[in-house]
Amino acid sequence: MSKTTPAAPAKPVEFEPEFFDALKNLFEEKIVFNRVLGLQITAIGPDKISGRLPMKPDLVGHYQHNRVHGGVVSACLDALGGMACVAAIGARHMDEPPLQRLQRFSKLGTIDLRIDYLRPCVGEHFTMHAEVLRLGSRVANTRMEFLGADGKLLCVGAGAYIVS
Repeated sequence: MSKTTPAAPAKPVEFEPEFFDALKNLFEEKIVFNRVLGLQITAIGPDKISGRLPMKPDLVGHYQHNRVHGGVVSACLDALGGMACVAAIGARHMDEPPLQRLQRFSKLGTIDLRIDYLRPCVGEHFTMHAEVLRLGSRVANTRMEFLGADGKLLCVGAGAYIVS
């Protein structure tokens, strides 16, 4: 009878500071619409990304209640879902230099986006999370959350992105 040795667990992917900084700069500065919104990346993992949106008067959709416009929520979750795909692609190609992995971003595009607005989005700032559920060779699927400063879930989203 032969003994089998269990496979060693895969080493968790850790992005180089160069990749993290370049992705953050791309997301926050080079994508002008994200800069207009005030979107910020707070954490990047191999299949998850987190962000923050400070509230400002330009984002109000309902002036009497100081609510964030639904289009702002949609744009934020779409952007974060796309960046989660870029991070997942980057993690898949760790054998390439960091800046070469970022070049893969140019092929990304939204195929489908669904947002469910669960509660009014009122607050001084909001946090967002996006995770890749499946990264295929052509299409990636994501799930996103938009939360209030108190951590209460305000909106959820699901997206499909072309990645090749």
